[in-house]
Amino acid sequence: MKTNETYDLVALGEALVDFTEAGMSENGRRLFEQNPGGGPVNVLSAVARLGGKTAFIGKVGSDMHGLFLKTSLQDVGVYTGGMILSDDVFTTLAFVALTDGEREFSFARKPGADTCLTESETDTALLENCEIFHFSSLSLTDEPVRSATYAAIQRAKNAGAIISYDPNYRASLWSSQDEAVRRIRKLLAQADILKVSDEEAELLSGIADPESAALALCREGARIVVVTLGKHGALVCVGGHCRRIPGFEAQVVDSTGAGDAFWGGFIYQLLHTEQSKRFDPDAAADFARFGNAVAAICVSRRGGMPAMPSLEEVETLIRNRE
Repeated sequence: MKTNETYDLVALGEALVDFTEAGMSENGRRLFEQNPGGGPVNVLSAVARLGGKTAFIGKVGSDMHGLFLKTSLQDVGVYTGGMILSDDVFTTLAFVALTDGEREFSFARKPGADTCLTESETDTALLENCEIFHFSSLSLTDEPVRSATYAAIQRAKNAGAIISYDPNYRASLWSSQDEAVRRIRKLLAQADILKVSDEEAELLSGIADPESAALALCREGARIVVVTLGKHGALVCVGGHCRRIPGFEAQVVDSTGAGDAFWGGFIYQLLHTEQSKRFDPDAAADFARFGNAVAAICVSRRGGMPAMPSLEEVETLIRNRE
C-alpha cells in the first residue's frame, strides 16, 4: 500500500535473519538464536526506538523468516508498507559466530530475497516524502537491487532528502575486493553523510591513518564523514576539520549492530537539530557522542535490532557519565 505521509528516515536494503551463536546443545553442537537483522533495518529500528518515524523498502521471502522480520519491524514502530513478501525467493540468512563478542558471518544469499528487489517494486511515495534516505553497499552487490538502489537514491535526492550511506563492506558477498571498492566508491559522491569503519576508510581511500582517510573521503563530496573506531569511539570530519569523540565504556556481549546503533543515534540527533546547524562541526560532534552512547548500550545486549535502546536509556547513560 502506498503512503503520502512524511517520514524522518526511509531506508532501502537488506532485511535478514541473523542466526547468532548461543551456546552448545547437550550433544556438543552449536546453537543459533534467531534475531532480526540487516544494516538498514537496524538503523531504522534504532531511530524508531528513540522516537523517530521510519519506513523500510526491501524484499523478503513469504516464509517463516520473512514474516518474522515484518513483525519484528512493526513491533519497534517501523512502517513496512514498502516491504515486499515474495513467493519466488527465500529470505536472506546470516549465521553469526561470536568470539569474545566479535563476529564472523556466513551468508545464505545465492540469491537472497533482498537482492531481488526491482525498481518497479520500490515505494516511490516513501522516497519522495522523507527527510533522510539511507542505504548500504549490500544493495550494490547484485542486480536487480543495484539498479533499484541507484534509482531510489536519485528520486530521494531530487525530492530534497539528505542521503545517508554506510558502505558496510562484507567481503564474502562480492566477487572480488576490486569490484567492491569500484562499486562502493561510485556512490560516494551521492552521499551527504557517510559512515565507515576504520577498516572501510582504509579500503576506500587507500590510506591507513583514519583522519587522513576521512579527509580524503570528504573530498569525494560528503558533507559529514564519520569513521567508527570501535571501543575508541568515532572520528567526525566536517568541512576539512576532524575531531575524535571518545566512546562510552561497555561490557561487550555482542557487537552485532553496533555501527548501526551508532548511526541511528547520529541520524536521530541530526533530525532533531535546526537545518542551518545540521552540518556544523560542533553539532556533528554532539551527534557522534549521542551515537556512541546508543552503541554502548547495544553491544551490552544480544542481537542487533532487539538490542536498540530507548531515548530514556540513552539520556540516562549520558547523564550518568557527565
